[in-house]
Amino acid sequence: MGDSDNKGTARGTVLIENSRTRVTEWYFEQLGDSTGWHRHAYDYVVVPLFDGNLEILSPDGSRSLITIQSGVPYFRTAGVEHDVLNGNDFACSFVEIEFLETAHD
Repeated sequence: MGDSDNKGTARGTVLIENSRTRVTEWYFEQLGDSTGWHRHAYDYVVVPLFDGNLEILSPDGSRSLITIQSGVPYFRTAGVEHDVLNGNDFACSFVEIEFLETAHD
């Protein structure tokens, strides 16, 4: 998940890590659990393992609630800075896939 500035309450478990890719499962036990503030050093894909909401805090102080569906991935580019919080009254998790190499077009 890139450079961490602050520890959150969510638990990250690295499932795969090699020179090209890092795959981490992020588990949020309860409403409000967070990843902690961080900036993504690499492009990445998130694959939700639940239907529900994540709350995203941005550096400018804005908050947004995103609705996600289990198994429906989304892509983000390097440089994203945020804190991600569980916006649900149940435990949830997602898999984050970071691309540790620059793309070769």
